[in-house]
Amino acid sequence: MNQGEQYDAIVVGTGITGGWAAKELCENGLKTLVLERGRMVKHIADYPTMNMDLWDLPNRNELTAEDRRQYYKQVRVGWAPKQDVKHFFVNDLEHPYVETKRFDWIRGYHVGGRSITWGRQSYRWSDLDFEANRKDGIAVDWPVRYADIAPWYDKVETYIGVSGEALGLPHLPDGKFHPPMDLTCPEEALKESMATAFDDGRLLTIGRTANITDTNATIEGRNPCQFRNRCWRGCPFGGYFSSNSATLPAAERTGNMTLRPHSIVYELAYDDTKKRVTGVKLIDSETHEKLEFKANVIFLCASAMASVGILLQSKSARFPNGLGNDYDQLGRNIMDHHYQLGASARVEGYLDKYYKGRRPNGFYIPRFVNLDENTRKKEYLRGFGYQGGASREDWTQAVAEMSYGKALKESLLKPGQWEIGATGFGEMLPYHDNRVTLSTTEKDPWGLPQLDFDVEFKANEYKMREDIIREITTMFKAAGFKDITPYENETGPGLGIHEMGGARMGYDNRTSILNKHNQVHGVPNVYVTDGAFMTSASCVNPSLTYMAFTARAADHAAREFKAGRLS
Repeated sequence: MNQGEQYDAIVVGTGITGGWAAKELCENGLKTLVLERGRMVKHIADYPTMNMDLWDLPNRNELTAEDRRQYYKQVRVGWAPKQDVKHFFVNDLEHPYVETKRFDWIRGYHVGGRSITWGRQSYRWSDLDFEANRKDGIAVDWPVRYADIAPWYDKVETYIGVSGEALGLPHLPDGKFHPPMDLTCPEEALKESMATAFDDGRLLTIGRTANITDTNATIEGRNPCQFRNRCWRGCPFGGYFSSNSATLPAAERTGNMTLRPHSIVYELAYDDTKKRVTGVKLIDSETHEKLEFKANVIFLCASAMASVGILLQSKSARFPNGLGNDYDQLGRNIMDHHYQLGASARVEGYLDKYYKGRRPNGFYIPRFVNLDENTRKKEYLRGFGYQGGASREDWTQAVAEMSYGKALKESLLKPGQWEIGATGFGEMLPYHDNRVTLSTTEKDPWGLPQLDFDVEFKANEYKMREDIIREITTMFKAAGFKDITPYENETGPGLGIHEMGGARMGYDNRTSILNKHNQVHGVPNVYVTDGAFMTSASCVNPSLTYMAFTARAADHAAREFKAGRLS
């Protein structure tokens, strides 16, 4: 590659947002360099465990003691990494960070990033979310509203394929849906009991997930979901959306994309005369060689905290404290969602019922608190939803040491009782002192300062967590479920893997880093469209919103570039 070549655009990162930025910019005719700090991962060819069963995996998929030593922060999430997906998570010894307060930074450094392993739950925001900060007098107001983003939600949903059920809820707008997946019998029972036992509008639906369910649909060569529930290993059918299966191949087909893996971007090069960023500086992760590439437009999509780190390291005479950081706003207001709390229960009956396939989805209970005066909670602001599922016990009951003989053999051929569980996802408020900074003492293996997290839940979050457990327990009791077991695991911000903030949107550069088009205030050729731009967190999974904002920003950038306003 020629460092002297002038690209129209550079995209940093290849995950959910980087893929979308690459696709949109390339399809608009911009010659685009796409940089990824990790290794190359090609769709299908580089999914080594996509067809393996448990007995094909070492240690029946469990990590070794050495694995746990190397992935000692990544394993905090519980469900990953294991032998089937550890290659899609970072080695914590090789990619360290500092925790002034506990922060669970779960990452994947490779082409496609966490778009390979994401949970695929895809929900729109509403004006309840976009207006919340202003109405509550919290932080700063969003400079956009739902009407600004709705057409981009339409575009993204149509392209990625989102299955779900239309509900007509003003606080959870409906979208462009493929047919919904089915609920299981206990889930239907919970849905019915909620409708009769509560008068506050709470309801249950199937999750809205980025899995193609229209059997007549093919999108970018992707085929409908096969109900294998191995999505996080990489899907050879393309049944769920990822950068690898959809957006990056679309960008490549234009002939306008150049993709360079092993490229650790650490700084944006600012020109004081032009008042523009002229390119990016990077370190080759394999050779440790320092390189610089030039472009007229820069999209930071490295993931929220990584993008904030790049901005903090991008110092110049004009921006001595980091690009766009005139008023000490960069790296602040870090957010995540509540996670690892809820309840499980045993469901009696339905023993003559089962289900087909392994549904890669669960039920969803949308927010039902703090929607209006009738649902107002005095103890805390904002709200929460639940994600869960019901299934039947399987052969794992055979581990009971005293089981043996004919009865055991017969029981192994039959499914067990039904069980149900639900996990709460609640909103975290943006706090000025919840921040990430550059460590002044600790360096990573490439000599770059490590990120230092000083982030915590506060009183509002802890009050909400109490209610999350209380409400799901109440709903399970009303449904007649047995042996209800509430739980709240040790956790902290980050574990929801929905880290947000640090370079938030706003009207004013004194209180925000980005404008309504995701441009850095005062540096219009730099766009930040990963989770760093979030001004508040809502309580729904954020990836659909990231993608919609990215598509919108890329369209804006392409028009501005062609008009000559970004060079």
